[in-house]
Amino acid sequence: MLAVECPTKLYFTGKDTEYQNLNREDSFLEMLADGGFQVGALAKLMYPGGIEIHAKDHATAEKETKELLKRDNVILFEPAIRHGDLFVRIDILVKQKDRFQLIEVKAKSYDSSDPKIEGKRGGITSDMLQYIQDVAFQTHVLRSAYPKFRITSTLLMPDKSKQATINGLNQLFAIQRQTGTVKIDVNPRAFSEGYGEDILTLVNIDCYITMVMSEGIDYPAGQGPLPKLAAQWAEAYKTDSRIKPTLGSHCTDCEFQTESENGLKSGFRECWTRANNWTDTDLDQGTVLDLWNFRGKDKLIAKGVVRLSQVSQDDLNYKEGDEGLSNSQRQWLQIDGIPHKADKGGFYLDAKFMKAEMKQWKYPYHFIDFETSSVALPFYKGMSPYEQIAFQFSHHTMERDGTVRHAHEFLQAKPGKFPNYEFVRALKAALEGDAGTVFMWSHHENTVLEQIAAQLNADAAPPTDKKKLVAFISSLTKNGARAMVDLKTLAQKSYFHPDTNGSNSIKKVLPAVLKTSSYLRTKYGQPAYGTVNGIRSLNYTNQTWWIQDANGEVADPYDSLKAYAQVLLGNDAESAITSEGFGIAEGGAAASAYARLQFETLDDTSRHLIEKALLRYCELDSLAMVMIVEAWKDTITSSARK
Repeated sequence: MLAVECPTKLYFTGKDTEYQNLNREDSFLEMLADGGFQVGALAKLMYPGGIEIHAKDHATAEKETKELLKRDNVILFEPAIRHGDLFVRIDILVKQKDRFQLIEVKAKSYDSSDPKIEGKRGGITSDMLQYIQDVAFQTHVLRSAYPKFRITSTLLMPDKSKQATINGLNQLFAIQRQTGTVKIDVNPRAFSEGYGEDILTLVNIDCYITMVMSEGIDYPAGQGPLPKLAAQWAEAYKTDSRIKPTLGSHCTDCEFQTESENGLKSGFRECWTRANNWTDTDLDQGTVLDLWNFRGKDKLIAKGVVRLSQVSQDDLNYKEGDEGLSNSQRQWLQIDGIPHKADKGGFYLDAKFMKAEMKQWKYPYHFIDFETSSVALPFYKGMSPYEQIAFQFSHHTMERDGTVRHAHEFLQAKPGKFPNYEFVRALKAALEGDAGTVFMWSHHENTVLEQIAAQLNADAAPPTDKKKLVAFISSLTKNGARAMVDLKTLAQKSYFHPDTNGSNSIKKVLPAVLKTSSYLRTKYGQPAYGTVNGIRSLNYTNQTWWIQDANGEVADPYDSLKAYAQVLLGNDAESAITSEGFGIAEGGAAASAYARLQFETLDDTSRHLIEKALLRYCELDSLAMVMIVEAWKDTITSSARK
């Protein structure tokens, strides 16, 4: 599957002491956050009597598998199958005389009431294709090794149309971590209840395997039949040969893209400099891959437009926005820079547009940030896989005179306790004292509240305050009387700083405004945050947010999250924080930490430290919104004076 993404990656993978690999660093956290470990353990319980192949080395595992497959009927977990240079470990393999059932267990969500494996125009949908191709390769190897057997290929996935029949299903599968290993401690209850059938669905995909085999595999360099490509790629991997790269938009998310502080190299950099005969300096000047929200990258690369500076307005189909910046205008700012007449000290701000928006706001301002989780195994009876859990929020206020305080926070992370209704009650209590404007960053908060309203309406035994909670949610969302203002949308339409590279992520915008705002420098350049006479905080004391490093650069406040990474993520913190910009700080860290609190066996001290780190983590997100709005308002006021 790595080769399907890009065959050149085969040369970089597995060289952990030579090339940086972001996927390797985040894979455990992803499995933890989505409940992948628990799904795998639950799936095995659906096949009692199964025998697990524990051996890690290929030869031993293959030998054990061959011996067990001599039986007429047997169920194997993680059996090792080899054919030539092709080797697979199958999740579950059921043998009944001359028949095999190959079962691939995925934490991928599936809806049996509305299955969408095949698109409306034919072909396999993009979100399912990688899973089908994965099973197709396993089927190919199994069929090649045992050509006389009939094979049925299936996927076993959490079914969103089903509901858990007990509370705390996920707590039946606690995680115990040791160095380099993960053990799932299965509660004895799980062995006798048969909960797997309640929420997991087995999907026959034989017809799609046939489709992949007959139509071949599309990959960046072209297309070919799976058996032929598998043989070619296996040979390249075996001989450590570098397959010539095909440059394209697929390179944007390359996991080998970043160099690390410990000297590991960037495979992406090697591909692009060699293919274009560039120096490192050439690459650092920017490529079309850097264009924000642009879908025509492959077309530009195909016609030789590779450097960012080569892109023209015609390439972008440039159009000015009716209200604020259009997408193509933002892209052109990336390429051509900020026009001198619009430059307000290193950044662009559409003061007229933003001022008109701000006129509609009412004091006191309320800034809220949510932390949420959606896992495969439901936390609560009656919930479906991947239903939203809102376990935390942070709330800052800003008064007309500029007074800022961290007013409220909420965190409910007790294992097995459903937090959503309590979450909304706490949010309602925090916001209902006035009619001030409520701010969010992106539509996530809107989506979460709407999903909680749906849970309340579907609850067979709803709480007595259901109507009040639903009415409160309705007032904040979409067309409600107090509909939340999305600051991310405002940033997209009216603010641009070169350091953001076109992005509107709060993790990019905050460092940019800190760099240019004298107001923020004065207010947050002293240890006044978290003081009695300064800015009130519920988690920080005497905190300075505006700090210059040894090179005179303004430090990114989100770098401070690295100090909490060890607490939030445990043994995986070190590898996680080496990724560019502490990538998991985009919310994944909080979700992973919450998963630890739910799934992992922790002592009281560790649990308390994680909860404390979560509170600090979430507070920074709502404070970031405050600082960004303060910087914008000061710029508009300063411009008006001039």
